[in-house]
Amino acid sequence: MATRKAKSTDGADAGKGAKSGKRAKKGPATKRTRGKLAPGRSARGLDAADVAIAMDSPEVSEVAALVRNAGGAPIGAYREPLGGKPLMLASLPLSAVQPTPFQRDLSPTHAKRLALKIDETAAFLDPLIVVRGEDGRFWTPNGRHRLAAGKVLGLKQITALISPDETLAYRILALNTEKAHNLRDRSLEVIRMARSLAKRHSTSKESQYTAEFEAAELLTLGIVYEKSSRFAGGAYSSFLKKVDRFSERTLTLSLREREGHASRLLEIDARAKKIIETLQARGFKSPYLRNYVVARINPVRFHKAKKGDTQPPMPLAQALTRMAAAAKNFKVDSVSSADLAWVAVGAGAQE
Repeated sequence: MATRKAKSTDGADAGKGAKSGKRAKKGPATKRTRGKLAPGRSARGLDAADVAIAMDSPEVSEVAALVRNAGGAPIGAYREPLGGKPLMLASLPLSAVQPTPFQRDLSPTHAKRLALKIDETAAFLDPLIVVRGEDGRFWTPNGRHRLAAGKVLGLKQITALISPDETLAYRILALNTEKAHNLRDRSLEVIRMARSLAKRHSTSKESQYTAEFEAAELLTLGIVYEKSSRFAGGAYSSFLKKVDRFSERTLTLSLREREGHASRLLEIDARAKKIIETLQARGFKSPYLRNYVVARINPVRFHKAKKGDTQPPMPLAQALTRMAAAAKNFKVDSVSSADLAWVAVGAGAQE
């Protein structure tokens, strides 16, 4: 009802349509390809000639002086292209920048991992957003972990995008709305990256790109998601982490092999779905049915890797063969409500 009211913008026309019992004809709608965003109806923001700001401009001269007094160096200044507010790109001593005092607590694990990835890339690419805080200090409202990563790396200077607008420190959370990468997004990004690299560097080994791909299982899952976008990758992630490793073959050959692994995994999942349907027909309605079934057919579910051991308990191909056999021989009569309760407890602990 609410939707219909919202669409009726003219009372007279709405009444006329109700009497006649006919719907008003809509104008020809422009068909938009799924996944594409409609552009804005009108152009907004600054022209190129209005963006650049001279370093001696009153708009940024005070900030430039603060940067120099802190032992940094102004690099350039410009007006941000939407609202036209002045910003300065500068190099600042790491010790001159502090996180805002009301930020979330630092995660040392995340900071160390971020430092490792930055070190592997050999480039600190993302500037910190910095504002002038209390007592003339520089605050970063959203760069706490990058700042900590810089300290782990022992950086002398860090690149910062400085805003003279101090209130930005309190409004930065409104800008942090970008959707985090979930397993599907990460996997698809990795497999697309791998395909592109395979075309450009056909003789390069897959193992040469461990830093770029992050985890071997993302390559396999990426192919699976390409074939089935609604695949429940989370249920199989634990299994793949234990047995999937980067290949010493060329990217072209390894991707061809992973195509086969992905097809086999989809076949296993199809059989798992049938098992789930049978269990549901018998009255099992737990949301953890898939996790339970996949755990039951997982041939390495009890394997615990020793510290420093990077070798899989068995090759991926062998693990898929055993998993397929376990799915084929699954005994639905052996499932009890108590088993599902334990799976629910385990899932709750992970959350």
